[in-house]
Amino acid sequence: MISLGRRSVALLAAASLLLGGCASEDGGDTGKAASKTIEWWHIQNIEPMLPVWQALATEYQKAHPGITIKVTPLENEAYKAKLTTLTQSGSIPDIFNTWGGGVLQQQIEAGLAKDITADIAPWADTLTPASVQPYQFDGKTYAVPFDVGMVGFWYNKALFAKAGVSEPPTTWTGFLDTVKKLKAAGITPIALGGKDKWPGHYYWAYLAMRVAGLPALKQAGADATFTAPEFVQAGERLKELVDLDPFQKGFLGAGYGTPDGQAALMGSGKAAMELMGQWAPTVQRDSSGTPDGIGDDLAFFPFPAVEGGKGDATDAFGGGGGFAVGKDAPPEAIDFLKFISNLDNQRRAVATGAFLPVVKGAEDAIKDAKLASVSEALGKAAGFQLYLDQAYAPAVGQQVNDSVAELIAGTLGAKEVTEAITETAKNE
Repeated sequence: MISLGRRSVALLAAASLLLGGCASEDGGDTGKAASKTIEWWHIQNIEPMLPVWQALATEYQKAHPGITIKVTPLENEAYKAKLTTLTQSGSIPDIFNTWGGGVLQQQIEAGLAKDITADIAPWADTLTPASVQPYQFDGKTYAVPFDVGMVGFWYNKALFAKAGVSEPPTTWTGFLDTVKKLKAAGITPIALGGKDKWPGHYYWAYLAMRVAGLPALKQAGADATFTAPEFVQAGERLKELVDLDPFQKGFLGAGYGTPDGQAALMGSGKAAMELMGQWAPTVQRDSSGTPDGIGDDLAFFPFPAVEGGKGDATDAFGGGGGFAVGKDAPPEAIDFLKFISNLDNQRRAVATGAFLPVVKGAEDAIKDAKLASVSEALGKAAGFQLYLDQAYAPAVGQQVNDSVAELIAGTLGAKEVTEAITETAKNE
């Protein structure tokens, strides 16, 4: 998850060297049923999900003689590069990882991804609506989700208490007041990995959601125009925060997951908050080198409401993962997705702590109280917005990241941010 929004450049050899074919049939004249190989690419290339996905593939094969699931696990950035190379050749795996949004839409327009609306209709209602939204275009569904999550504020309860803050803020004004109290107590209010840019875009995106509303963001993407007054106001609200000097010293050169970066500051108790997705506790622990980060002092609260805004205060911003189906995939590919998406198998995935539920009823498999709080907030969400650097075309998403980073650095104004994004969108 933490590399969402950063684009890879394909530098690999011809796609024909990667795979022989995306789906194959080998009938022969022996009278035996045709055998089929289903190519499945995913990015869970490490524990805990690597063995779970492999086990499910093995179980499906045993129950379906003649079907072979060829699993290709890849690291996130390597996956993006290989898939880009393959799609440029006009080919695609039978089942492949997707984050939805602009990249998936380009694959759909190229005729590479299959419309699976009718195929999954008999069991589509078992999936939570928020988890499916990133993969729907013009009323059609192009992927089956396996994970969903949202961005919100992770905070240090002990540092809040030290600053005299008894409850997390629910409004933007209250949030700014909390920042002021933390600074007055000599505490760094917010950790930010400014060097990576994508963590900063979360602030502008959420403020745009709260001020302008989800329909306005969708329309802006369709019209390639982001200069509406509400989007300018989102930047002005962000500047209110920046003017309080809330981030750690040297934040512009800090990474997200580096030993001296955003997550490490939270994990070592040196900052009070970070705006990040559900994976934050794990990265805080790993980056800071502490066994359990700040332990029970870590808690979660949703991004606050903005007074006078048009957006619903419960709307969630985030993403997840889904599996799209290639244009030439056999029907068994859909059946396999149904298999890994049944309630029992979804519980197996959720129980690892790697995913949040996308299948209704699997919430009881969440073992971590912190993840349960994120799942609870997601359950209350009236709407869902995909990461902007995934929702829009890649160049537009990158421009959002770049322009917001400049606003946070003080080199670009709120109106200039909207103009830069619009200019890039118009040229797409």
